[in-house]
Amino acid sequence: MEYPENLKGYVGDDAGFDPFRFSDFVPMDFLREAELKHGRMCMLAWTGFVAVDLGAKIYPFPEAYEGLTSVTAHDALVKQGAMGQMFLWIGLAEVVNTIALQQMLNGSGRAPGDFGLDPLNILEGKSEDEVNRMKLREIKNGRLAMLAFSGVVTQAVLTQGPFPYV
Repeated sequence: MEYPENLKGYVGDDAGFDPFRFSDFVPMDFLREAELKHGRMCMLAWTGFVAVDLGAKIYPFPEAYEGLTSVTAHDALVKQGAMGQMFLWIGLAEVVNTIALQQMLNGSGRAPGDFGLDPLNILEGKSEDEVNRMKLREIKNGRLAMLAFSGVVTQAVLTQGPFPYV
């Protein structure tokens, strides 16, 4: 398979994985931003999905949530109205993110996925090689999380059982 030229200069470019050649007609910054966002969301989604089925609860625990599993929660929360509120707040966050994305694509200098949020100073004092290695780990873990979340939802629906959904 021919190496996609537009991957050069991005963390993980050495793998050369772009079988559909999206990087030929979509800006790489946009693709990397989308990959990081979806990977981060799936890391959180997998954790939340499994945590509910393992018995994690918020307190005070609303009576309407009693007995819900991760699979049955969606329809129950749509009826209750909680999903509409989530839609509103996530939509607002997406609008703000779209502004940041447009600025990045117009040359603001912001790296894809970098919102300047590192409260634990994980990258402070690290060499460029170490930072790139951490970024590559995030990308690979995000890719794994996207597959894992798809798998855990599918398995939970098919088995209708508790974690580990077998």
